[in-house]
Amino acid sequence: MIRFFIALVAGSIFGAGLAYSGMSDPARVQGFLDFFGNWDPTLAFVMGGAIIPMAIAWLVQRRIEKPFADAHFSLPGTQKLDRKLAIGAVLFGAGWGISGLCPGPGLADLAINPLPALVFVAAMLAGMLAHRVTN
Repeated sequence: MIRFFIALVAGSIFGAGLAYSGMSDPARVQGFLDFFGNWDPTLAFVMGGAIIPMAIAWLVQRRIEKPFADAHFSLPGTQKLDRKLAIGAVLFGAGWGISGLCPGPGLADLAINPLPALVFVAAMLAGMLAHRVTN
């Protein structure tokens, strides 16, 4: 139960941060990707600002034996760049560029702008299902 509560609080803070910062606005993301037009650097600052807390989190993680609400850390292993990873990255980037949404903002937008977000989330879930079925 504590894991659910921690995930709920963390997800709520993340979603609120996305909404407050404007990063759930597809126009802001598309403006960031428009290098040769009306470029909006805001997302670059958000990404840059995320580096500091993530670096601190990695330092803390190395020094503690296990997380607060689990028996062990579940960290992804290092993967080589292979065909499946490259194709997935291209599909993710194309979808992000076309829709202006990625999974976090897409879910946050369900509360802010439900209809367009619902189309995105449905397509995302279909892609996740297709991946599960084909692998």
